[in-house]
Amino acid sequence: MKKLVIIRHAKSSWDDPFLNDHDRPLAERGLKDAPKMAKRLKKENIFPDAILSSDAERAKATAIIMAKEIDFSPKKIEFTKELYHGSVSQILSEIKKTDESIKTLFLFGHNPGLNDLIWKLGGEIDNLPTSGQFGFKFDVKSWEEISAKNAKIWLFDYPKKD
Repeated sequence: MKKLVIIRHAKSSWDDPFLNDHDRPLAERGLKDAPKMAKRLKKENIFPDAILSSDAERAKATAIIMAKEIDFSPKKIEFTKELYHGSVSQILSEIKKTDESIKTLFLFGHNPGLNDLIWKLGGEIDNLPTSGQFGFKFDVKSWEEISAKNAKIWLFDYPKKD
């Protein structure tokens, strides 16, 4: 059994409209929502064995904040540029590189790629909101095998869903 929790970065700041998109930091709301959403996962006893994140500032910050909240060492987070504006095939390719020993993977990234990934795996969603979390369970032994055929929707949560 493999479990994937897809997490969109928290709300980003647009205070500096000339800032490079890759360097955009979190907004105040994002700084509040990220730990709040991590606490919800913790309450449900959902913890990662590994975290894979886009290397964009807002995704990195979200991953680090959430990792600290659930007692996962931020030093163990793997950051990759492939998840920044990655297509579904790029994102799936990164997921499928995950070691077989990893049972639960948290993936931090961006829309529209994450929405497209959720659809590709059989989840019907209009939009994964900032700090939103969408989880799948796969009845497989390796990450190479994950697909819509063996995906079961596990969870869907977002900050305003309370």
